[in-house]
Amino acid sequence: MTPRSRTNQLLYQAELLLQAPSGEDEHAEARRMAAEEGALALAELALESLLREVTEHARLARHDWRELLGPEGAGIAELQRLRELAACEGSWLHWLVGKLEALHGSDGVARRTGGAARGLIAVGSGAALGEELSGCLAEAKAEIAAMRETSEEW
Repeated sequence: MTPRSRTNQLLYQAELLLQAPSGEDEHAEARRMAAEEGALALAELALESLLREVTEHARLARHDWRELLGPEGAGIAELQRLRELAACEGSWLHWLVGKLEALHGSDGVARRTGGAARGLIAVGSGAALGEELSGCLAEAKAEIAAMRETSEEW
């Protein structure tokens, strides 16, 4: 499978997880949270596959997103474009990187929707992680398509 095909496959699988019904039993909330974090983990794999795809010609030994999107990453035009996108607050990649860092933290990223825990007042956007991730994936797919089109023109 080519890196391009793998990127597409991982994005598709992440979307499938987000669309899976969580049911209405006592495990529905946990199932939804698992699907959200699973989809986010697949999005991380898709990001690394995308990085492999856009750096294929450079034959890099590693494709870790933290390294390649960091300041010490390779000086490849596509990586620079992605670095700028990751630094741009409000972009899909900025959002994704933040959520991936939370995913790797001890608290994870998925949250219960049943109200504030332990008497705390909940403040936030109100959008569920799954909805935000769906929007992120849609924007990512559009950006990836634009990057691929640019690459094919060269």
